[in-house]
Amino acid sequence: MTGRKIPYYTVDAFTDTPFAGNPAAVCLEIDGLSDMAMARIAGEMNLSETAFVYRPGDDGSRGLRWFTPAVEVPLCGHATLASAHVLLRERGATGPVRFGSLSGILTVHEEGGRLRLDFPANPAVEAPIPTGLADALGLGAADAAFASSGKVALVVVASEGEVLSVRPDFGALGRVALPDGVMGVAVTAPGDDAGVDFVSRFFAPWVGVDEDPVTGVAHTTLTPWWSAVLGKREMEARQRSARGGALTVRERGDRVELLGHAVTVAAGRMARPE
Repeated sequence: MTGRKIPYYTVDAFTDTPFAGNPAAVCLEIDGLSDMAMARIAGEMNLSETAFVYRPGDDGSRGLRWFTPAVEVPLCGHATLASAHVLLRERGATGPVRFGSLSGILTVHEEGGRLRLDFPANPAVEAPIPTGLADALGLGAADAAFASSGKVALVVVASEGEVLSVRPDFGALGRVALPDGVMGVAVTAPGDDAGVDFVSRFFAPWVGVDEDPVTGVAHTTLTPWWSAVLGKREMEARQRSARGGALTVRERGDRVELLGHAVTVAAGRMARPE
């Protein structure tokens, strides 16, 4: 370990209440940090995602990478929201914030007290449900449709009650063969509450996260799916995990917009691994 420390923040994303939503760690001043060191930090933080934010380049955009405790992933919504929140609200950056990532340029704007993510859409195509998936999710004989976007798979059920009743066998779930590139499965249904268009839960033991509390990347697939079903371009979404999360989503053709709050819950400096 060297003497130089890494500034970090823990931020709860897609919530305006501390200790709800989805927590992400955001690490700054990481230029020159190796991939192995990032992986070690992500394992130490032990959150669903740890974001690593580089200094701005000549074009003003900042490199952004995301690691689960197990692997690096190509896209993460809540940790992008958390990173923009840190830059704008904690470090005095001027918006909009532009990140360069494995999924291209991602832009975050401030809008009415919330942050708005501009992400590539990942629309899903219906396909046969993979062998063993329904049983591993605990859906049994439930009538469910399956669709995959290449990053996220959807299991669409009839009611919010079915979403809430899912009790996965995570060992069995992680052994189900998903389409190549798919990180996890969102179980989704229309919302029961007035003003809530659809709900979901997201499971990703394949990348080391059994159930993610609130999943931005899943909504890049959920948004075009429910927009087509409901005939709406702007919708209210709720992720029904134990911590819960709220998003406004907008379908924009080959892009989606995700709007949400974020709250800083911790800040400090950590040792820099060699």
